[in-house]
Amino acid sequence: MEFRPCIDLHEGKVKQIVGSTLGYENKKVVENFTSEHDASYYASLFQQQKLTGGHVIMLGPGNEEAAIRALQAYPNGLQIGGGITAENAQKYIDAGASHVIVTSYIFYDGQLDMERLQLLVEKVGKEKLVLDLSCRKYNGKWYVVTDKWTKFSDFEVNAQSIKDIEAYCDELLIHAVDVEGKRSGMQEELVRDLAEWTTIPTTYAGGVRSLDDLKKFEAITNSRLHVTIGSALSIFGGELDFQTVVNYCEGIG
Repeated sequence: MEFRPCIDLHEGKVKQIVGSTLGYENKKVVENFTSEHDASYYASLFQQQKLTGGHVIMLGPGNEEAAIRALQAYPNGLQIGGGITAENAQKYIDAGASHVIVTSYIFYDGQLDMERLQLLVEKVGKEKLVLDLSCRKYNGKWYVVTDKWTKFSDFEVNAQSIKDIEAYCDELLIHAVDVEGKRSGMQEELVRDLAEWTTIPTTYAGGVRSLDDLKKFEAITNSRLHVTIGSALSIFGGELDFQTVVNYCEGIG
């Protein structure tokens, strides 16, 4: 189990927001934290701590410049997502990203577009690709949601679909949409399912808020999943000490 750090960018600034409030014209984006530091500051911090596999997420337009500064500050140490397509993916790899992360581009119009997925694999290679299966429960099943988590796709996340999609990527990133950014505890059922279903490196994001949560996560997953923590961390205005998390996960791994 590794701690995978994150840098979320909104309007060019490092922020922690409630992701489920994005994408609605008539709904105000809920911001938990806006940093006085830029993205490269956090990238350098993660490099100093020798943390790998972290991700930079561009939440909407106006974030490209900040994202590239972060990639350049920690070459080959960060993944990047948010608006990634087959046309622009290589640009971010060239700028220093270890991987590109995609969701909405391949889950187009509510369905998994295999042509787009295969094109991405051709462009950057399976070994540079992370698929973000941000999901939400509906009628007792997990489904991928897209377009800033506003639209359900018809892609059910289960043991078979995970097995199928793992053939096209190097890692998975799973956001538990209903708890992400709310510091309300992890989505335990999803965590259990993912630990059972996944066979490649998989990072879970959503709701982890304390050292007790981290210990519970380790126990539930038997250390089979990696974890990212955002709003709850001290470096993002939360109460969970960043160094404590780093040290705890290092002790496991």
